[in-house]
Amino acid sequence: MTKLRKVLSIAILAAALAMTFGASTTVNADGGTNDLAPVDVVEVNGLIDEIVVSDIEQAIERAESSSSQAIILQVNSLGGVVSATRMEELFNKIIESKIPIAVWVGPTTARAYGSAAQLLAVADVSAMADGTRIGKTGKLLMTSAGEVSFGAASATLRTTTLNSKKAKRFGALKLTTDDDGVPVLRNMLLAMNGLSIKGRVLQTVVDVKSESGDELIREAATTRFFKLGLVERLLHTAASPPVTFLFLIIGLALLVFEFFTAGIGIAGVVGAICVVFGSHGLATLPIRGASLAVIVVSMLLLSIDVQVGIPRFFTGAGLVLLALGSLTLFRSSDGGEIRLSWLTFVSGMISISLAFVVGMPSMVRTRFATPTIGREWMIGSTGRAVGTINPLGIVRIHDADWRARTNRATPLQDGQELRVAAIDGVTLEVEPLEGAARDYREMRKPKTE
Repeated sequence: MTKLRKVLSIAILAAALAMTFGASTTVNADGGTNDLAPVDVVEVNGLIDEIVVSDIEQAIERAESSSSQAIILQVNSLGGVVSATRMEELFNKIIESKIPIAVWVGPTTARAYGSAAQLLAVADVSAMADGTRIGKTGKLLMTSAGEVSFGAASATLRTTTLNSKKAKRFGALKLTTDDDGVPVLRNMLLAMNGLSIKGRVLQTVVDVKSESGDELIREAATTRFFKLGLVERLLHTAASPPVTFLFLIIGLALLVFEFFTAGIGIAGVVGAICVVFGSHGLATLPIRGASLAVIVVSMLLLSIDVQVGIPRFFTGAGLVLLALGSLTLFRSSDGGEIRLSWLTFVSGMISISLAFVVGMPSMVRTRFATPTIGREWMIGSTGRAVGTINPLGIVRIHDADWRARTNRATPLQDGQELRVAAIDGVTLEVEPLEGAARDYREMRKPKTE
């Protein structure tokens, strides 16, 4: 049995090694072998922030120190949110790279606007899939090779966009094919085969014989796909306008709710996490400070009516300000104006409206009230403090927990006996059994003949 296990282990190891080396090896038409170096594919999706820029730079360094023969940047981006200086540094790194770098705008329906579109001009090879568009470049940046240029198409692309057919016709692309575009990555590899770039001749395709040996089949080089890591992907996603907006308003709403409850619960922790991710997005994206201030003020107005438990004027005013602040929160990037989609805006407004009009008031009343709230008979009832009350805290009266307030001169310790002196809304005003204000004791003394 032991020998059988050893044989099986050796067989599995041999199969794994064969699969590993076979992934980058193809067979020649004459029966020999051609080792095609792999091509690295890096996904550039969403707004180009510092995380994406660093990822592209790391991909270039990784490819230069490995066996990769080229890099393909698969772009679908509405622009950049980093400074012009930072983008120029990236462009220079692409220009000065030791290996060829190609940009492919795809798949279908992908866009490349602003500085993302300018990537096509600084890359060694550029192509587009059918249905994609590039343009709205705005001011063309400066590089070590001079100003970014699309040739005759530069003026057109500054303010408008072009599809793959028009971009090819205007000479904005560096990779021309017989068809209208490069629909998939495999076509990109086929079109790059034989190009001489930076002293290298790309060999991304090889012809191999079919199993029957009657025909030749074109095989492309192995592509190695690289995406952002888990943490980087999470931060990059949090820095997108819709996610930043939802994180911000949901986090603030949960913190407001936690403020009206006792202790620190799940709502407070989740709210704090949402605000942290939302703050990361606000620090990354171009925003209007005045609009952010309006959103914060709107939350303060909404919290006023949460305290009284009834939606009133302040709830309506808060929702109006929240809508105005949300619609004007984001300003333009280099690819154009950043706006919330109507789906995101409506979803966020409906959620906040339900939370502050229906959810929070009822939950706060349930937390700190009983069906007998406001009854005068509770004045004079005794109970104990649940934790320190100085001047706010929680008390237990008749096996129910209440929000309570005491005089700062007579703080209550955990477990100390107390008496209800008055009721203010959903808050009980309490005093210690001994050492309380003189007038309360006099009011409760029974009259004697």
